[in-house]
Amino acid sequence: MRQFNNIFRVAIRSILKNRMRSLLTSLGIIIGVSAVIVMVAIGSGSQKQIENQLGSMGTNMLVVFPSWSQAGGVSRGAGSRNRFTLKDVELIEQKQTLLSGVSPMINSNAQIVGGSGNWATSINGVSADYLDIRSWPLASGQFFTSADLRSRKKVAVIGKTIADQLFADTDPIGQQIRIRNTPFVIVGVLSSKGQNPMGRDQDDIILAPSTTVLYRLKGGEHVDMIYTSAINADQMTVAQEEVETLMREAHNIKPGQDDDFMVRNQAELIETATATAKVMTTLLGSIAGVSLIVGGIGIMNIMLVSVTERTREIGIRLSVGARSSDILTQFLVEAIVLSCTGGIIGVALAFGIAAVMEKLSPVAVLIEPSIVMLAFSFAALIGIFFGFYPARKAAMLNPIDAVRHQ
Repeated sequence: MRQFNNIFRVAIRSILKNRMRSLLTSLGIIIGVSAVIVMVAIGSGSQKQIENQLGSMGTNMLVVFPSWSQAGGVSRGAGSRNRFTLKDVELIEQKQTLLSGVSPMINSNAQIVGGSGNWATSINGVSADYLDIRSWPLASGQFFTSADLRSRKKVAVIGKTIADQLFADTDPIGQQIRIRNTPFVIVGVLSSKGQNPMGRDQDDIILAPSTTVLYRLKGGEHVDMIYTSAINADQMTVAQEEVETLMREAHNIKPGQDDDFMVRNQAELIETATATAKVMTTLLGSIAGVSLIVGGIGIMNIMLVSVTERTREIGIRLSVGARSSDILTQFLVEAIVLSCTGGIIGVALAFGIAAVMEKLSPVAVLIEPSIVMLAFSFAALIGIFFGFYPARKAAMLNPIDAVRHQ
């Protein structure tokens, strides 16, 4: 142990003797470690942000979409084969056993007038279960009831964006707005949800009874989508199968025939989105990891230069009794110290960059301890790997030839 301490002190003195060169040698490791941590942190933060945004869409949610149709062998896209009606919603409500809520979604865009001006927004016709399905609490007021749906009552619940735009200085509850010249009374204001994963403002919305929107605003009989919620997360798959069975029954689809609908569950959406984010995180980390390799090559080059410069010193030490293993250990320790020092500085730099990014940009940054340890450990391994060849070269020098070296 004492012998190793002596070797370690000699290695440190050698590094400090050329401080600027040692710093420049470690620069590649510093940049590599900080780049790996920051890039992975950005990817992890984005992944977490996507999970939170999708989670904010609802709890154990299942969404039924219309399928697609074809014209001349060309698909018209999802939703072009819409046969959904309120009867489908009623059938699911009556026969389901694994759902905690069912709501139609009838979308209509319009210019609304009220308060301090007018605003173009989206009006969604939904049922009384919608807020529970979406896990969306009210900031004030109340939501409409099943009785309001049956009577096609002209009441509305507005999002925070609309409340801020039209009723910034007044309480919107009880105020009247006009949607396509139809007066609606505001009975509630939704709490803020922010943007969805696609970047759309979820608060720029008006909710009204589905029957009112369908028959008083939009016309026709078709429902755009059907929102449902499973009783719990463990029942998601079984609940999805039940919804598919009920929809096939409602549309008289025989065995072997293609469905005219699609059911997507929240877990699938989260899994798909996070899988993409994980791929991006891995890609970013791999690209940043290349700079660590470059830093290791830099350490090897400088160590080879150091061996050449100190050949005579090595020869004298070997001549007075130093073993080859001592020389090998000394140069290997120097390489490890350089890489570890660079790793420590790189970690500190990464935390600094992450702090600045959180304050100055909307990019989510999540530094995980495991990534910090992995990046630092990789830096240490690079020191061992790329330092071994110069150390071995120094240890294998012939003492006589080394002493004669000029």
